[in-house]
Amino acid sequence: MSRQQSTDQSFEKRPFVEPTDQLSSAQKDGNDELPTPVSAQVPRPKLKVSAATIIPVWIVLSSTVILYNNHLYSTLNFRYPVFLVTWHLTFAAIGTRVLQRTTHLLDGAKDVHITKDMFVRSILPIGLLFSASLILSNTAYLYLSVAYIQMLKAFTPVAILLISWSFRIQEPSKKLAVIVFMISTGVALASHGELHFNLVGFITQAAAVAFEASRLVMIQLLLHGLKMDPLVSLHYYAPVCALINSLVLPFTEGLAPFYELARIGPFILISNACVAFLLNIAAVFLVGAGSGLVLTLAGVFKDILLITGSVLLFGAQITPLQVFGYSVALGGLVLFKTSGNK
Repeated sequence: MSRQQSTDQSFEKRPFVEPTDQLSSAQKDGNDELPTPVSAQVPRPKLKVSAATIIPVWIVLSSTVILYNNHLYSTLNFRYPVFLVTWHLTFAAIGTRVLQRTTHLLDGAKDVHITKDMFVRSILPIGLLFSASLILSNTAYLYLSVAYIQMLKAFTPVAILLISWSFRIQEPSKKLAVIVFMISTGVALASHGELHFNLVGFITQAAAVAFEASRLVMIQLLLHGLKMDPLVSLHYYAPVCALINSLVLPFTEGLAPFYELARIGPFILISNACVAFLLNIAAVFLVGAGSGLVLTLAGVFKDILLITGSVLLFGAQITPLQVFGYSVALGGLVLFKTSGNK
Protein backbone atom coordinates (compact mmCIF):
# COMPACT_ATOMS: atom_id res chain seq x y z
CA MET A 1 0.00 0.00 0.00
CA SER A 2 1.58 3.24 -1.16
CA ARG A 3 0.58 5.70 1.57
CA GLN A 4 -0.56 3.33 4.22
CA GLN A 5 2.81 3.05 5.88
CA SER A 6 2.03 6.33 7.61
CA THR A 7 -1.53 5.78 8.22
CA ASP A 8 -10.04 -6.48 18.72
CA GLN A 9 -6.08 -18.66 40.48
CA SER A 10 -7.50 -21.52 39.48
CA PHE A 11 -10.18 -21.79 36.88
CA GLU A 12 -13.18 -24.03 36.96
CA LYS A 13 -12.92 -26.50 34.11
CA ARG A 14 -15.91 -26.14 31.82
CA PRO A 15 -16.59 -26.32 28.11
CA PHE A 16 -15.56 -23.04 26.54
CA VAL A 17 -17.84 -21.31 24.08
CA GLU A 18 -16.40 -18.24 22.46
CA PRO A 19 -18.64 -15.24 23.18
CA THR A 20 -18.30 -14.10 19.58
CA ASP A 21 -20.34 -17.06 18.37
CA GLN A 22 -23.52 -15.20 19.19
CA LEU A 23 -22.51 -12.13 17.24
CA SER A 24 -20.24 -13.59 14.60
CA SER A 25 -17.44 -11.07 14.16
CA ALA A 26 -19.46 -8.02 15.18
CA GLN A 27 -17.12 -7.04 17.92
CA LYS A 28 -13.83 -7.73 16.25
CA ASP A 29 -13.92 -5.01 13.70
CA GLY A 30 -12.38 -2.85 15.98
CA ASN A 31 -11.64 -1.10 16.01
CA ASP A 32 -10.91 0.27 13.63
CA GLU A 33 -14.43 0.34 14.90
CA LEU A 34 -15.46 0.17 18.50
CA PRO A 35 -15.59 -3.57 19.24
CA THR A 36 -18.79 -4.67 20.88
CA PRO A 37 -18.02 -5.80 24.45
CA VAL A 38 -20.26 -8.85 24.37
CA SER A 39 -20.91 -10.66 27.60
CA ALA A 40 -20.79 -14.41 28.07
CA GLN A 41 -24.49 -14.93 27.56
CA VAL A 42 -26.51 -12.63 25.32
CA PRO A 43 -30.30 -12.42 25.56
CA ARG A 44 -32.34 -12.07 22.42
CA PRO A 45 -33.66 -8.55 21.81
CA LYS A 46 -37.39 -8.08 22.31
CA LEU A 47 -37.65 -6.07 19.09
CA LYS A 48 -36.45 -8.27 16.25
CA VAL A 49 -35.37 -7.19 12.78
CA SER A 50 -35.11 -9.60 9.88
CA ALA A 51 -31.68 -10.86 8.88
CA ALA A 52 -32.16 -9.49 5.37
CA THR A 53 -32.50 -6.01 6.88
CA ILE A 54 -30.00 -5.88 9.73
CA ILE A 55 -27.08 -7.81 8.21
CA PRO A 56 -26.56 -5.37 5.29
CA VAL A 57 -26.92 -2.46 7.74
CA TRP A 58 -24.34 -4.02 10.07
CA ILE A 59 -21.94 -4.73 7.18
CA VAL A 60 -22.19 -1.14 5.94
CA LEU A 61 -21.75 0.38 9.42
CA SER A 62 -18.89 -1.95 10.34
CA SER A 63 -17.01 -1.25 7.11
CA THR A 64 -17.73 2.47 7.32
CA VAL A 65 -16.29 2.79 10.83
CA ILE A 66 -13.03 1.10 9.86
CA LEU A 67 -12.61 3.03 6.61
CA TYR A 68 -13.65 6.30 8.29
CA ASN A 69 -11.07 5.85 11.04
CA ASN A 70 -8.43 4.98 8.48
CA HIS A 71 -9.39 8.12 6.53
CA LEU A 72 -8.77 10.16 9.68
CA TYR A 73 -5.37 8.56 10.25
CA SER A 74 -4.07 8.58 6.67
CA THR A 75 -5.85 11.16 4.52
CA LEU A 76 -6.54 13.78 7.20
CA ASN A 77 -3.29 12.94 9.02
CA PHE A 78 -5.03 12.90 12.41
CA ARG A 79 -2.61 10.36 13.89
CA TYR A 80 -4.01 10.12 17.41
CA PRO A 81 -5.62 6.72 17.97
CA VAL A 82 -5.68 6.98 21.78
CA PHE A 83 -7.61 10.25 21.61
CA LEU A 84 -10.00 8.85 18.98
CA VAL A 85 -10.75 5.73 21.03
CA THR A 86 -11.25 7.83 24.16
CA TRP A 87 -13.64 10.08 22.25
CA HIS A 88 -15.59 7.07 20.94
CA LEU A 89 -15.93 5.62 24.43
CA THR A 90 -16.98 8.94 25.95
CA PHE A 91 -19.59 9.37 23.22
CA ALA A 92 -20.81 5.80 23.81
CA ALA A 93 -21.02 6.33 27.58
CA ILE A 94 -23.20 9.40 27.07
CA GLY A 95 -25.18 7.81 24.24
CA THR A 96 -26.14 4.69 26.17
CA ARG A 97 -27.40 6.78 29.06
CA VAL A 98 -29.49 8.92 26.73
CA LEU A 99 -30.96 5.78 25.15
CA GLN A 100 -31.65 4.35 28.61
CA ARG A 101 -33.83 7.33 29.41
CA THR A 102 -35.52 7.74 26.03
CA THR A 103 -35.90 4.21 24.59
CA HIS A 104 -36.37 0.57 25.60
CA LEU A 105 -33.07 -0.55 24.05
CA LEU A 106 -31.37 -0.72 27.45
CA ASP A 107 -34.18 -2.28 29.43
CA GLY A 108 -31.86 -5.24 29.94
CA ALA A 109 -29.77 -3.09 32.28
CA LYS A 110 -32.54 -3.40 34.86
CA ASP A 111 -31.82 -7.12 35.17
CA VAL A 112 -28.08 -6.63 35.68
CA HIS A 113 -26.91 -5.86 39.20
CA ILE A 114 -23.27 -4.82 39.35
CA THR A 115 -21.94 -4.98 42.90
CA LYS A 116 -18.75 -3.29 44.05
CA ASP A 117 -17.03 -6.66 44.33
CA MET A 118 -18.12 -7.64 40.80
CA PHE A 119 -16.90 -4.32 39.47
CA VAL A 120 -13.44 -4.74 40.99
CA ARG A 121 -13.06 -8.43 40.15
CA SER A 122 -14.74 -8.52 36.73
CA ILE A 123 -15.69 -5.23 35.08
CA LEU A 124 -12.42 -3.42 35.82
CA PRO A 125 -9.96 -6.10 34.59
CA ILE A 126 -12.06 -6.79 31.49
CA GLY A 127 -12.24 -3.03 30.91
CA LEU A 128 -8.44 -2.80 31.07
CA LEU A 129 -8.10 -5.51 28.42
CA PHE A 130 -10.81 -3.84 26.35
CA SER A 131 -8.98 -0.48 26.45
CA ALA A 132 -5.65 -2.07 25.54
CA SER A 133 -7.24 -3.93 22.64
CA LEU A 134 -8.92 -0.78 21.30
CA ILE A 135 -5.82 1.41 21.59
CA LEU A 136 -3.46 -1.12 20.02
CA SER A 137 -5.80 -2.14 17.21
CA ASN A 138 -6.30 1.51 16.26
CA THR A 139 -2.59 2.28 16.53
CA ALA A 140 -1.84 -0.52 14.05
CA TYR A 141 -3.57 1.51 11.33
CA LEU A 142 -0.74 4.03 11.50
CA TYR A 143 1.65 1.36 10.19
CA LEU A 144 -0.34 -1.27 8.28
CA SER A 145 -2.99 -1.33 5.59
CA VAL A 146 -6.66 -2.03 6.29
CA ALA A 147 -6.40 -5.14 4.12
CA TYR A 148 -3.46 -6.64 5.99
CA ILE A 149 -4.93 -5.84 9.42
CA GLN A 150 -8.15 -7.67 8.50
CA MET A 151 -6.02 -10.67 7.55
CA LEU A 152 -4.19 -10.59 10.88
CA LYS A 153 -7.49 -10.42 12.78
CA ALA A 154 -8.32 -13.86 11.44
CA PHE A 155 -5.81 -15.16 14.01
CA THR A 156 -8.07 -14.16 16.94
CA PRO A 157 -9.82 -17.57 17.23
CA VAL A 158 -6.40 -19.25 17.40
CA ALA A 159 -5.37 -16.92 20.23
CA ILE A 160 -8.60 -17.74 22.06
CA LEU A 161 -8.00 -21.45 21.71
CA LEU A 162 -4.37 -21.19 22.84
CA ILE A 163 -5.38 -19.23 25.94
CA SER A 164 -8.23 -21.62 26.77
CA TRP A 165 -5.88 -24.59 26.36
CA SER A 166 -3.22 -22.96 28.52
CA PHE A 167 -5.65 -22.51 31.40
CA ARG A 168 -7.25 -25.91 30.75
CA ILE A 169 -10.62 -24.32 30.06
CA GLN A 170 -10.94 -26.48 26.99
CA GLU A 171 -9.20 -29.68 25.97
CA PRO A 172 -7.41 -29.79 22.61
CA SER A 173 -8.87 -32.00 19.89
CA LYS A 174 -7.83 -33.10 16.43
CA LYS A 175 -10.47 -30.91 14.82
CA LEU A 176 -9.38 -27.84 16.74
CA ALA A 177 -5.75 -28.62 15.92
CA VAL A 178 -6.64 -28.65 12.21
CA ILE A 179 -8.40 -25.30 12.63
CA VAL A 180 -5.40 -23.79 14.40
CA PHE A 181 -3.09 -25.09 11.66
CA MET A 182 -5.31 -23.74 8.85
CA ILE A 183 -5.68 -20.26 10.31
CA SER A 184 -2.04 -20.01 11.39
CA THR A 185 -0.79 -21.15 7.98
CA GLY A 186 -3.13 -18.78 6.18
CA VAL A 187 -2.10 -15.76 8.27
CA ALA A 188 1.58 -16.69 7.90
CA LEU A 189 1.24 -16.83 4.09
CA ALA A 190 -0.64 -13.51 4.09
CA SER A 191 2.14 -11.95 6.15
CA HIS A 192 4.84 -13.39 3.89
CA GLY A 193 3.08 -11.90 0.88
CA GLU A 194 2.65 -8.42 2.43
CA LEU A 195 4.52 -5.90 0.27
CA HIS A 196 4.71 -3.20 2.95
CA PHE A 197 5.35 -5.29 6.04
CA ASN A 198 6.10 -3.19 9.11
CA LEU A 199 7.41 -4.96 12.21
CA VAL A 200 6.13 -2.31 14.64
CA GLY A 201 2.67 -2.47 13.12
CA PHE A 202 2.70 -6.27 13.11
CA ILE A 203 3.69 -6.48 16.79
CA THR A 204 1.09 -3.84 17.68
CA GLN A 205 -1.72 -5.71 15.93
CA ALA A 206 -0.54 -9.05 17.35
CA ALA A 207 -0.68 -7.56 20.85
CA ALA A 208 -4.18 -6.20 20.10
CA VAL A 209 -5.30 -9.71 19.10
CA ALA A 210 -3.80 -11.15 22.29
CA PHE A 211 -5.59 -8.59 24.49
CA GLU A 212 -8.88 -9.09 22.65
CA ALA A 213 -8.66 -12.87 22.95
CA SER A 214 -7.84 -12.56 26.66
CA ARG A 215 -10.83 -10.23 27.11
CA LEU A 216 -13.20 -12.72 25.50
CA VAL A 217 -11.89 -15.58 27.61
CA MET A 218 -12.19 -13.51 30.81
CA ILE A 219 -15.75 -12.56 29.91
CA GLN A 220 -16.62 -16.23 29.63
CA LEU A 221 -14.95 -17.02 32.96
CA LEU A 222 -15.86 -13.99 35.09
CA LEU A 223 -19.28 -13.12 33.70
CA HIS A 224 -20.50 -16.65 33.11
CA GLY A 225 -24.30 -16.66 33.23
CA LEU A 226 -24.64 -12.87 33.36
CA LYS A 227 -27.01 -11.73 30.63
CA MET A 228 -26.03 -8.51 28.90
CA ASP A 229 -26.68 -7.63 25.27
CA PRO A 230 -24.00 -5.62 23.42
CA LEU A 231 -25.56 -2.24 24.24
CA VAL A 232 -26.02 -2.99 27.95
CA SER A 233 -22.45 -4.27 28.07
CA LEU A 234 -21.24 -1.09 26.41
CA HIS A 235 -23.28 0.90 28.94
CA TYR A 236 -21.12 -0.53 31.74
CA TYR A 237 -17.76 -0.77 30.00
CA ALA A 238 -17.63 2.54 28.09
CA PRO A 239 -17.24 4.83 31.14
CA VAL A 240 -14.61 2.55 32.67
CA CYS A 241 -12.60 2.33 29.46
CA ALA A 242 -12.97 6.05 28.74
CA LEU A 243 -11.52 6.83 32.17
CA ILE A 244 -8.65 4.37 31.69
CA ASN A 245 -7.84 5.81 28.28
CA SER A 246 -8.00 9.38 29.56
CA LEU A 247 -5.32 8.44 32.10
CA VAL A 248 -3.17 6.97 29.33
CA LEU A 249 -3.67 9.90 26.93
CA PRO A 250 -1.31 12.43 28.65
CA PHE A 251 1.57 9.94 28.49
CA THR A 252 1.03 8.92 24.87
CA GLU A 253 -0.31 11.81 22.81
CA GLY A 254 -0.46 14.65 25.33
CA LEU A 255 -2.19 17.83 24.17
CA ALA A 256 -1.29 17.39 20.51
CA PRO A 257 -4.69 15.99 19.40
CA PHE A 258 -6.51 18.89 21.05
CA TYR A 259 -4.48 21.37 18.98
CA GLU A 260 -5.67 19.52 15.85
CA LEU A 261 -9.38 19.68 16.67
CA ALA A 262 -9.88 23.03 14.98
CA ARG A 263 -8.39 21.67 11.75
CA ILE A 264 -10.47 18.49 11.81
CA GLY A 265 -13.68 20.23 12.82
CA PRO A 266 -16.59 19.08 15.00
CA PHE A 267 -18.55 17.50 12.13
CA ILE A 268 -15.84 14.92 11.42
CA LEU A 269 -15.45 13.94 15.08
CA ILE A 270 -19.17 13.77 15.85
CA SER A 271 -20.11 11.91 12.67
CA ASN A 272 -17.26 9.46 13.22
CA ALA A 273 -18.41 8.69 16.77
CA CYS A 274 -22.05 8.48 15.65
CA VAL A 275 -21.28 5.79 13.08
CA ALA A 276 -19.35 3.78 15.70
CA PHE A 277 -22.24 4.10 18.16
CA LEU A 278 -24.82 3.13 15.53
CA LEU A 279 -22.78 0.01 14.89
CA ASN A 280 -23.26 -1.04 18.53
CA ILE A 281 -27.01 -0.46 18.24
CA ALA A 282 -27.07 -2.59 15.10
CA ALA A 283 -25.22 -5.32 17.00
CA VAL A 284 -28.15 -5.58 19.44
CA PHE A 285 -30.50 -6.52 16.61
CA LEU A 286 -27.86 -8.67 14.95
CA VAL A 287 -28.00 -11.04 17.95
CA GLY A 288 -31.34 -12.46 16.93
CA ALA A 289 -31.00 -11.98 13.19
CA GLY A 290 -30.01 -15.47 12.12
CA SER A 291 -28.01 -18.61 12.70
CA GLY A 292 -24.34 -18.69 13.56
CA LEU A 293 -23.50 -19.79 10.01
CA VAL A 294 -25.38 -16.86 8.46
CA LEU A 295 -23.66 -14.34 10.73
CA THR A 296 -20.25 -15.92 10.15
CA LEU A 297 -20.68 -15.74 6.38
CA ALA A 298 -21.84 -12.13 6.74
CA GLY A 299 -18.64 -11.38 8.68
CA VAL A 300 -16.51 -13.04 6.00
CA PHE A 301 -18.30 -11.07 3.28
CA LYS A 302 -17.73 -7.87 5.24
CA ASP A 303 -13.99 -8.59 5.55
CA ILE A 304 -13.74 -9.21 1.82
CA LEU A 305 -15.52 -5.92 1.15
CA LEU A 306 -13.13 -4.13 3.53
CA ILE A 307 -10.09 -5.53 1.78
CA THR A 308 -11.55 -4.56 -1.59
CA GLY A 309 -12.38 -1.08 -0.28
CA SER A 310 -8.85 -0.71 1.07
CA VAL A 311 -7.47 -1.46 -2.38
CA LEU A 312 -9.85 0.86 -4.22
CA LEU A 313 -9.98 3.77 -1.77
CA PHE A 314 -6.52 3.79 -0.22
CA GLY A 315 -4.41 2.16 -2.90
CA ALA A 316 -3.51 -0.89 -0.82
CA GLN A 317 -1.52 -3.52 -2.69
CA ILE A 318 -2.28 -7.18 -2.10
CA THR A 319 -0.50 -10.12 -3.67
CA PRO A 320 -1.82 -13.49 -4.96
CA LEU A 321 -0.03 -15.17 -2.05
CA GLN A 322 -2.01 -13.01 0.39
CA VAL A 323 -5.27 -13.84 -1.35
CA PHE A 324 -4.48 -17.56 -1.13
CA GLY A 325 -3.30 -17.34 2.49
CA TYR A 326 -6.32 -15.34 3.60
CA SER A 327 -8.64 -17.80 1.84
CA VAL A 328 -7.08 -20.64 3.84
CA ALA A 329 -7.45 -18.63 7.07
CA LEU A 330 -11.09 -17.84 6.27
CA GLY A 331 -11.75 -21.52 5.67
CA GLY A 332 -10.39 -22.28 9.12
CA LEU A 333 -12.41 -19.41 10.60
CA VAL A 334 -15.67 -20.65 9.10
CA LEU A 335 -14.88 -24.17 10.32
CA PHE A 336 -14.20 -22.78 13.81
CA LYS A 337 -17.44 -20.80 13.90
CA THR A 338 -19.58 -23.69 12.69
CA SER A 339 -17.95 -26.49 14.66
CA GLY A 340 -19.54 -25.53 17.98
CA ASN A 341 -15.98 -25.35 19.34
CA LYS A 342 -16.18 -28.97 20.44
